Amino acid sequence: MKKAFYPGSFDPFTNGHLHVVRTACKLFDKVIIGIGTNIQKERRFSNTLMKEAIEKTLKERKITNVEVIIYDGLSVDVAKELDCNFMVRGLRNDMDYQYEENLAQINEEISGLDTIYIRSGFLGFISSSMVVELLQNNKDVSKYLPKEIYMAIKEDI
Repeated sequence: MKKAFYPGSFDPFTNGHLHVVRTACKLFDKVIIGIGTNIQKERRFSNTLMKEAIEKTLKERKITNVEVIIYDGLSVDVAKELDCNFMVRGLRNDMDYQYEENLAQINEEISGLDTIYIRSGFLGFISSSMVVELLQNNKDVSKYLPKEIYMAIKEDI
């Protein structure tokens, strides 16, 4: 079975993330979305809120070969513990590529896992941070987020 681990903070989970998941679930038998805790970043939305909203998003779109977990520690260690064959990372632009390539090289050295890059789609230019800034300034972000995520975070703001 080909399993992939797609780690991130997903704070919040955007349509770019959803595009990556949709593509990955066509390539792999199982995809595990890992909502990680990054001690260098303060979360805007709780891991539990995001996990539940992502699960609703997947269910609504009948995406059945994806599981959502919350984890601590190194993504690569969790991927190995879950018997994943690959790491999946979304790319928005060349700056993302440079950053992700450095991580991929370290992860491969540590674990032997390969990283698969998937473009974030036509809304790939938008980041979770941009969405939050727009929200904080009362701008409509509904086109950047799956509706289930939008509804969950609107209630939490």
